Amino acid sequence: MIVLVIGASGLIGATLCARLGAEGHEVVRAVRSRAWNGLFKGRTVVIDVAKALEAEAWLPHLDGVDAVVNCAGVLQDSARDNTNKVHAAGASALFAACERAGVRRVIHFSAIGVDREQPSAFSASKLAGDHALMKRDLDWVILRPSVVLGRPAFGASALFRGLAALPLLPTMPGTGLLQVVQLDDVVSTVLILLGRESPSRLTLELAGPEALTMSEVVARYRQWLGWGRAREFVLPGRVAAMLYRSGDLAGLLGWRPPMRTNAAREIARGATGALGPWKLATGLQPSSLASALAASPPTVQERWFARLYFVKPAIFVVLPFFWIATGIISLTTGWRSGVELLLNTAFEPLAGPAVVAGALADMLVGALIAWRPTSRVGLWGAIAISSFYAMAGTILRPDLWNEPLGPLMKILPILVLHFCALAILEER
Repeated sequence: MIVLVIGASGLIGATLCARLGAEGHEVVRAVRSRAWNGLFKGRTVVIDVAKALEAEAWLPHLDGVDAVVNCAGVLQDSARDNTNKVHAAGASALFAACERAGVRRVIHFSAIGVDREQPSAFSASKLAGDHALMKRDLDWVILRPSVVLGRPAFGASALFRGLAALPLLPTMPGTGLLQVVQLDDVVSTVLILLGRESPSRLTLELAGPEALTMSEVVARYRQWLGWGRAREFVLPGRVAAMLYRSGDLAGLLGWRPPMRTNAAREIARGATGALGPWKLATGLQPSSLASALAASPPTVQERWFARLYFVKPAIFVVLPFFWIATGIISLTTGWRSGVELLLNTAFEPLAGPAVVAGALADMLVGALIAWRPTSRVGLWGAIAISSFYAMAGTILRPDLWNEPLGPLMKILPILVLHFCALAILEER
């Protein structure tokens, strides 16, 4: 069977593609960015669901395809994402193309509870996409999973690992119960429903066998990682709201933090559902979180990732602040000090312009680091500028290596921090 998987680089899509390939199916991976092109074996299609809003955009990629699995999804509108275009308009164009191309089997991922309540643009657009598929003359199946957790560290799987590493665990006010579902169970469901004799034109909720609070989910991860239960404290509502708004701001800069306003609205509703229809349709027995974790012992990289999870956003807040603030100080209160550093050197006649150029360069790399699409360029720019400062300082003012406050010596840990930032930049 030839299966087109939309969102093949995501948590569900990547694992599904691997399982399909292992079971002898031919997989056509649809990804949004060319950065993923060439990383997979087999056929890869570069297409942005948010821009492919007409059936004609999809038809060339459906040639010879037997089934389509749509795993594409975004949490919240941002500089890089649009919930309505991905979940509703783009998905609707895909379904229309499938109908025209005669690709009857379509499995579409929605989200649990969207038919009961739509507290955000995420769930409202997901429901719109569901309705668009239901209207089509196709052998469709809509899967509405709860919070999906698995060995890959992405999205909620990453967040819970990061929370598990905190010695003091903040409990968010107004969060609902979660019937977290295992990634392996979700993927197995798709494989079963791709069978020629499998049922169609049905909607299934995919939920785990136990309803847990967020604190209980984190406790399971802490136990798995070999750490005792963390001390808990209730995060004040205003502080929680400020954190979610900070996540929204990061989203406007192109980052994808899991803690954003839409997440707060969705998690307040909770993520619970009925297991019966799912078990009846597939014969699967969903795994509990504890049993799934016990079957996959943690390794040192799991502990590293957990401990670095909240260090990463701190790094990408501090570095832009450091570079931009340095530039502003150089142009204002630190102007005289900057010029005096170049007195009695070969650059004395150009001391003023040199300080201005350095300040502007500092602010530029800070802005590049803050903007996610250019953060890698900004980090390399910062490394280049830091290296230049170290070499120029050594030539013009070698005495600064012997200063008690170490203005040149401090460049070394700054360089190391930028290389660390490059190492942990990727989100998936």
